[in-house]
Amino acid sequence: MTKARRRALGLVVAALIAALLAFALAQRSAQPSARPAAKRPVLLLLTSLPLVFGEDFSLQGGGSPALAALRTRYRVVPISVTDPAEIARGRLLLMVQPLAEPAEDLVALDGWVRRGGRLLLLADPLLEWPSKRPLGDRLRPPAMFMDTGLLAHWGLRLDAPDERGPTLRKLGGYSVLTVSPGALIGGCAISSDRLVARCRIGNGRATIIADADFLDADRLGASAGHNLDALLAELAALG
Repeated sequence: MTKARRRALGLVVAALIAALLAFALAQRSAQPSARPAAKRPVLLLLTSLPLVFGEDFSLQGGGSPALAALRTRYRVVPISVTDPAEIARGRLLLMVQPLAEPAEDLVALDGWVRRGGRLLLLADPLLEWPSKRPLGDRLRPPAMFMDTGLLAHWGLRLDAPDERGPTLRKLGGYSVLTVSPGALIGGCAISSDRLVARCRIGNGRATIIADADFLDADRLGASAGHNLDALLAELAALG
């Protein structure tokens, strides 16, 4: 290799290193910052997953890493249903693989969004989250999102994955590790990989993500280092 070619190769390598460093710094600086406690808005949380308490309902441990991340920016208020009284307690709602809800609560949720509510729904068609609860236990997180017509009402369809297993996707500006994510199809603004649908519904907005396993960041390991940052970024985008 000539001296000129070695010099050119060295410049290319240096440029690549500089680009990688800039990308890493941008990722770090883009991490959502904590809010002062007095300025944290209410975030309603409805989930079948053990995010607030473990499956044994023990008070030890203080909740999951996902809950700890949420509490850096929000005053998290767990709810068990989306009836009018419960969802009137806030304007931002995070639903994560909820249990099936009765029709009247889905009507209430739809009306709440149309009046200006903001919803982030994690709807997993093939949940891989481990559970100690036996099959058939009514408190066990459902293996698939229990859609009783809500998504169809909003013009969406949630399909199961063609292949199972971990896969890297883009979410909230981050690279995240998902597990057997589904595919969203319909009339909303849908990402090219079908992972995310962003819908305007009346005066409100709903973002639907076809995976919930990405919240189990500790179990997924180092490759899931930005998973919870992505969750916070998606909530922030809803306002």
